[in-house]
Amino acid sequence: MTEPQPDQPQFKRAINLFDAIMLVTGSMIGSGIFIVSANIARQVGSAGWLLVVWLLTGFITMAGAISYGELASMFPKVGGQYVYLREAFGRLTAFLYGWTLFLVIQTGVIAAVAVAFAKFTGVLLPWFSVKNVLFETNLLGWNFTFSSVQLLAIFLIIGITALNAQGVRTGKLIQNVLGSTKLIALALLIVLGVALGINHEAIAANFHNIWAATRSAAPGTSAPELPISGGTLLIAIGMAMSGSLFSSDSWNNIGFAGEEIQNPERTLVRSMAIGTAIVTALYILINVVYLLVLPLHGSPDATTLAGRGIQYATDDRVATAVAESVLGKAGAYVMAVLIMLSTFGANNGIILSGARAYFAMAKDGLFFPGLARLNGAGVPARALWAQCLWACLLCLSGSYGQLLDYVMFAVILFYVVTIIGIFVLRRTRPDAPRPYRAWGYPVLPGLYVVLASAFCIILLIAPDTAEFSRRGLGLVALGLPVYFLFGRRFEKHIPG
Repeated sequence: MTEPQPDQPQFKRAINLFDAIMLVTGSMIGSGIFIVSANIARQVGSAGWLLVVWLLTGFITMAGAISYGELASMFPKVGGQYVYLREAFGRLTAFLYGWTLFLVIQTGVIAAVAVAFAKFTGVLLPWFSVKNVLFETNLLGWNFTFSSVQLLAIFLIIGITALNAQGVRTGKLIQNVLGSTKLIALALLIVLGVALGINHEAIAANFHNIWAATRSAAPGTSAPELPISGGTLLIAIGMAMSGSLFSSDSWNNIGFAGEEIQNPERTLVRSMAIGTAIVTALYILINVVYLLVLPLHGSPDATTLAGRGIQYATDDRVATAVAESVLGKAGAYVMAVLIMLSTFGANNGIILSGARAYFAMAKDGLFFPGLARLNGAGVPARALWAQCLWACLLCLSGSYGQLLDYVMFAVILFYVVTIIGIFVLRRTRPDAPRPYRAWGYPVLPGLYVVLASAFCIILLIAPDTAEFSRRGLGLVALGLPVYFLFGRRFEKHIPG
């Protein structure tokens, strides 16, 4: 990557350890933790296995972050994971990651989180609803609808992008305020749930036969509840982890801003480890609260919160159901505000981080060269706006929900390849400076590769996820012809 000239705008090292931790936690905590436990409960059907899913997710995420820190400390450059893959495996692998990041991983998440923000805004302002269609037409057989939810989602993405284009200090200030607020709010939700919401009937039902795994039908379907065990249970756990891993993702985003971090060799490692540990602990505790307040099993036809249970909480909004049980009707509004803050903060962190990867790709001649520029505030504004445009188009297309169905396969696949890069670089660059060496090497990184690879294999073979996972793999493979057609057009020399 070429170095900037002294008279050109440069990245500003404005992110300290606290800022970095807030970026990690704020990017990780979006809307998932408030919703996905309903589907996990339907997949595994018991309190014990629901907690196992979250504990296993926490272990895998922590193992990944602790191992990943070695690469972050070796290459504290803008671009993060893209740079690590480039250094370990070369330009093609790095491009395939960056291509998938822009096409679906980062922008698809931005679109989906923005839509979640808009939907929960509708709890306070009912005008924002997917049923409030502002425009509808048929284009060549494609029925295009534009709702007030999509309108607000697009405005949110544009607004956050504009704020981050003002400089990294603006972005980190937003993240610090919202990140700390949502951590405090989640902690309060846990405390209030334990202090005021304990339901002894739910506890008896949930923990009487804690390991009796069953699989229940999704809302709107009529398949009977079936007991599961052995290989079927393992597949169910893997499928259930798609939601929990999605909720725990984006811990790596801080690496994208490597050249904007103070003392990056230490700060990157510490922020990923501390931030991931905080979020993992909160996620496990909040799921314990879910089980203390609501019965896990329920019926989609029930009219009460307890009757619907965790499995069939309205629109899968488990946290809202818990808040209503504890605080009454006001709980729904409290949760709506909390989730709005959470999704706004998550999108701020994801938008801030992702643009740095496209900037690094452009500097290497693997993306549009105009994105390899910083504005006067020292941020890659053009990359920010390119990301904004594509995310907004995904909001318009309405396809963001489908994209997220197979984004986790691509995300975990590239994590696996990146962690393998630690082994590769230990062999090819044994004398390279390593301010931090992966704790537990080679056992912990190896265990991560095994467990994460098993998750990917389950997604490829499980009936409910196979099609989406293969499409995710297809998206990655689609980058191959793109690379050979366009990747060399702007090829530049990369210093060793």
